Amino acid sequence: MGAEQLATANIGVVGLAVMGSNLARNLASRDGNTVAVFNRSPERTRLLTTEHPESGFVASETIEEFVSSLARPRTAIIMVQAGAGTDAVINQLSALFEPGDIIVDGGNADFHDTIRREAAVRATGVNFVGAGISGGEEGALKGPSIMPGGSVEAYTTLGPILESIAAVVDGVPCVTHVGTDGAGHFVKMIHNGIEYADMQLIAEAYDLLRQVGGHSPAAIADIFAEWNEGELESYLIEITAEVLRQVDAKTGKPFVDIVLDEAGSKGTGVWTVQNALDLGVPVGGIAEAVFARAVSSHPEQRGPVRAGITARPEIAVVGHTFHDDVRAALYASKVVAYAQGFDAIIAGAEKYNWNIDKGAIATIWRGGCIIRAQFLNRIKDAYANDSTITSLLVDPYFAQAITDGESAWRRIVSTAALSGIPVPGFSSALSYYDSLASERLPAALVQGQRDFFGAHTYKRVDMPGTFHTLWSGDRSEIETVGSSH
Repeated sequence: MGAEQLATANIGVVGLAVMGSNLARNLASRDGNTVAVFNRSPERTRLLTTEHPESGFVASETIEEFVSSLARPRTAIIMVQAGAGTDAVINQLSALFEPGDIIVDGGNADFHDTIRREAAVRATGVNFVGAGISGGEEGALKGPSIMPGGSVEAYTTLGPILESIAAVVDGVPCVTHVGTDGAGHFVKMIHNGIEYADMQLIAEAYDLLRQVGGHSPAAIADIFAEWNEGELESYLIEITAEVLRQVDAKTGKPFVDIVLDEAGSKGTGVWTVQNALDLGVPVGGIAEAVFARAVSSHPEQRGPVRAGITARPEIAVVGHTFHDDVRAALYASKVVAYAQGFDAIIAGAEKYNWNIDKGAIATIWRGGCIIRAQFLNRIKDAYANDSTITSLLVDPYFAQAITDGESAWRRIVSTAALSGIPVPGFSSALSYYDSLASERLPAALVQGQRDFFGAHTYKRVDMPGTFHTLWSGDRSEIETVGSSH
C-alpha cells in the first residue's frame, strides 16, 4: 500500500503503555480524529487494536509506516519514558518529518530538556511541542488538563485536537497555549509541586484529626466528605475520603493502617524546589512536602531516634470545634501553597521570556488534573481582577480568607507542637505568611553578619547607597560601589 493511501490519520501516538494507550483511545473517541498508533514492541500495538476495535486505529509496526500513515501537517504525540527514550523517538521522527510537521512530547519531561529539544528540532523546520498532561490514567482516557508549549504555528494545528480531548469545565476546555519552548512542561512541573504540597497538607489534617482529635479513619472520611461540600471541594479531598473509608480485606483493619508509612516520589516535586531555588522564589510549602516524603523514607533513622526517646509530649486537650480549626488551617495553608506556586510561574516566565497568562493556567487546572478544585475559580478571578498583583495573598478574597482562618491556624500549629505531631506544611505556611506580614525581619541581622565575615555590604533604611563597616579596623562605615547582596 502506498504512502498516499496510508496517510489517513490526523494525529498519531508513539508509546502505548497505559498513559499512551488511554490517550490514543481518548483521541479516537472524538469526532474528526483518526489516530495512528505505534509502539517499539509491535505486540503492544496489536493488543491495543485487538482490545479496542471500535477506535479504528491505524496501526503500524515500523516508524516509517507510522509516519506514512499521518496526513500533513504530520502530528505525533510521544508518550514514552522521559530521558533517552524520548530523545531516541524525537530523532527518529525528526529524520522522517518535514518542515511544518509537529512532534509533541506528552511525558513528564524536565523543561530544560524541552527547551534544548525544541531548539534542535526547530532548526530542521519541524515544530516541537512540550505538553504537560495531568490527570493520570483516568484523565488521559476521559479528559485531562493539558499544558502545551511550543510555537503559535504549531498550536494552530494542535490546539483543536487537544481541545477535543481535554476536560471541560463551564464549557471551557482545560487546555491553553502556555508559551514558547519549555513553558508547558515548566507549568506542569509547578502543578506537580503544588500537588505535593496539597497532599501533604491533607495528610497533616488527617493526622491531627486522628492523633489529637481521636477520630477513626471512617469518621475522618465523613469529615472530609463534609469538607468537600464547601470551599475545600477538590479531587484530592474527595479521594482522601475514599481512601480513609477503605477496609483491608485480609485483616479487617482500615486500609490506611496496613500501608507502610514511607512515601515515594517521582522527582517532579524535587524539580519544582530546585528550580524555585534557582529563581530565588520561596516555595516552603512545596519544599516541606518533598522533605516530609524524604523523612518518611528513612526508617533506618526514624527507628533509632524513636527507640532513644523515653517519653513523648502528651496530646493536648481540644474542644468540640477542633475539626473546624483543622479545616480553617488547611484552607489557609492551601492558599499559601498555591500562592507560592504561582509566584514560581511568574518568576519562570520572566526568566525564560514566556508570556504566561496566570488566569488561564488557573482556568485549565479546574478540571482533568490532580489538583482540580473549586478553589481555582478564586485564583482565576483574582488574576482577572488584577493580573499584576504581587502575590495571591494580596487579592481581597484570599486576604480575607487568611484573616478569617488565622486564629484557628495558629491554634492548630500550637496544638500540634505541644502534642508532638509534625505539621511541617501547616507551620511552614504560617511562618511564610508571618514573614510577609512582619514590619521588620531579622534579615537585617543576617546582613550584618554577612558584612562582618565577608564584606558583603548592606543598605541603610535612612539613606540610599550600599555600605560596608570596617569591622577589622576602626568600625567606621564606608560607602561602596555596587553590591553583592
